[in-house]
Amino acid sequence: MAAPLFLLAPPRSYTSLINAMIGQHPQAFGLPELNLFNVEKVKDLWRRVSDDIGDDSNRRQGLLRAVAEIYAGEQTLATVTMAQHWASAREHLETGEVFREIVEQIHPLIAVEKSPAYTISFKRMKRIYETFPEAKFLHLVRHPIPQSRSVMNLNDGIFALFVNSFDFSDGKAIVDPQIAWHDININILNFLDMVPDEQKLCMRGEDIMENPREKLAEVCRWLGIRDDDAAVEDMMHPERSPFACFGPVNALFGNDPNFLRGPTFRQHKPKIPPFDAELPWREDGKKLRPEVVALAKEFGYQ
Repeated sequence: MAAPLFLLAPPRSYTSLINAMIGQHPQAFGLPELNLFNVEKVKDLWRRVSDDIGDDSNRRQGLLRAVAEIYAGEQTLATVTMAQHWASAREHLETGEVFREIVEQIHPLIAVEKSPAYTISFKRMKRIYETFPEAKFLHLVRHPIPQSRSVMNLNDGIFALFVNSFDFSDGKAIVDPQIAWHDININILNFLDMVPDEQKLCMRGEDIMENPREKLAEVCRWLGIRDDDAAVEDMMHPERSPFACFGPVNALFGNDPNFLRGPTFRQHKPKIPPFDAELPWREDGKKLRPEVVALAKEFGYQ
């Protein structure tokens, strides 16, 4: 069984796009957001839990779409219904067992997955590693200012609210997504401390956007798969993924809606703001926190 690859990053860090790009490699299979390791048992995906993000039903749509595609070869009302029965038959299983079954089903292709909610909990990432001690982990980073701005532009900053990313320093609560950027990346780094060096790689998303062929080939060499021009060319077309669009009405999502609306990759050089730039989500003129700047410098930002 091929060792799976997990992308770890705060949300809005190019994860949907890069997951789909790597997943288009001839030796890989890019999955939607399965969210399996958020819970212990499959049945828990159908229960309301206190640490959910957004619509309760959205967290299981990626699993249903994946099962429909893998086992039936298409995503339709009927095949998603089949996937619901498939999940129901496994409701008492641990989620790691079910993820392993999916990985075995797509063997010899490498399963590639990212579910942003994994990264808010050390326990969830540890659950991945316990299930797949041979797994590889790609830590994607993005500059804290554009990442935080993107978080605030998505559903009025619901993710920052969900993870309690508040600044209380002036006696009032101000939503400040840079706190989440820092804390989630620290979560990831703490988790990766337990992973052998050869099974982890850190890469800036902006570098992939600017030099995709070079950086994707680097990822391929790290994974031990083909890095020739034809393979990398396939990776330049995330829009060809069967999950790079909205699904049938009984499983519409399974990924970032912005990516589903426009999955085509466009090579570009992202603007990197200076650390002392104005923060568009702050009305009091405050800048990046010292610990955020320090961590961003560790990631190579200037």
